[in-house]
Amino acid sequence: MFPELNSILNTSPNSFRKGDFILLSDRQADASFLIHHYLSFYLRAGCKVCFLGLVQSFSHYSAVSQRLGVNLTQAREKGQLVFLEGLKDSIGVILQEDTSQKTQPLNYLRSPGAGLECLFKFVESSVHQSEDGETWGPPVLFIDDLSVLLSLGVSAGAILDFSLYCQATICSELKGNMVILVRCEEEDVDDDEDSNLLQRGLIHQCGLALHVEGLPTGYCRDIHGQVCYHVKVMEVWWRWREDAMYNQRKIFHFKVHEKGASFFARGSSSAIL
Repeated sequence: MFPELNSILNTSPNSFRKGDFILLSDRQADASFLIHHYLSFYLRAGCKVCFLGLVQSFSHYSAVSQRLGVNLTQAREKGQLVFLEGLKDSIGVILQEDTSQKTQPLNYLRSPGAGLECLFKFVESSVHQSEDGETWGPPVLFIDDLSVLLSLGVSAGAILDFSLYCQATICSELKGNMVILVRCEEEDVDDDEDSNLLQRGLIHQCGLALHVEGLPTGYCRDIHGQVCYHVKVMEVWWRWREDAMYNQRKIFHFKVHEKGASFFARGSSSAIL
């Protein structure tokens, strides 16, 4: 968890907006560190977490979370975390060697045109409180990363429908939150209509968008001499609908460390002066 980012967004595990949809995106950069931030954030807040890991293994997220002071294995054993091992289970589904109930959420791999109904049913059952056991805080759905479904043959319309159903159940009905990561195409690529449609649709649905990209002037090297980091730009976009539409955009520079990240105003880092 990154305290500096919490300060920028005016939030904390003890006080955060409920019913929010947070969209993470990147272009020519990697926004995965924000997934790890929010995962540790909501687990520390005592929320019930459902994580759809479509691009990385559980051990990967567990190793990173360990450095941030969160034990994912313990959270899963206690029932606080439900993790879909999409990367591991997908091979058996594609080869039609595994048809167990555990892999039913991945049925879209066999028939992408059939939609994501089974995946939604998995999410729906995972976010509800268990009748026997500890009572957790509001549910939170994580997806890393949603845009990978496009490359598996699922249409942008089906993905947006899935997102809307999840938002209606988790954010509206259960007053929980959603954190979804998507990868954006290059700015000069305009022939991927599904990718552009998915991105525009998710931006319209979300309440907070965090976009990570490289500096427009090129990469910048740190001068500590041990590890080379890329200093990049994070764009923060709030879009709240209460009495009226309110848009706010801010840009911060950041630098990722092994056990965290630093955030600072543009032009305030000696590395890029």
